[in-house]
Amino acid sequence: MKRFFIGDIAKKFGLNPRTIRYYETIGLMPKAGRTESGYRVYGDETIERLEFILKAKTLGLKLDEIKEILLLHEKGEAPCECTKDFIRNKITEMEDKITSLTELKERLAKLLKLKKYKSLPKFICPIIESEKTS
Repeated sequence: MKRFFIGDIAKKFGLNPRTIRYYETIGLMPKAGRTESGYRVYGDETIERLEFILKAKTLGLKLDEIKEILLLHEKGEAPCECTKDFIRNKITEMEDKITSLTELKERLAKLLKLKKYKSLPKFICPIIESEKTS
């Protein structure tokens, strides 16, 4: 088994070593072994777990969701249904955000079509002030 120090792992994944220590503190990563001089030492399984965590994060999963998936796996359960639930929720969140952003884009486009003011208006900015607040 190959041994890795925290700096090596951090560099490999482009992380700050504090991030790896944080993952360890919150239970996403197992506690590292220590050398006689107290340096953290990690094995191949830690690298694989960190790769999983980072992949899950790129899919938009939150750390507590990732932790739940890992806990199910550690219990010997297949976490696939749990993962699908998280993904369904993420898709719903994205759809809501897309709807909200589309509405904002349409409002902004309307504001761009407003006439130009040649003289200083009595408002701070008539373009913004013409916008109806919800």
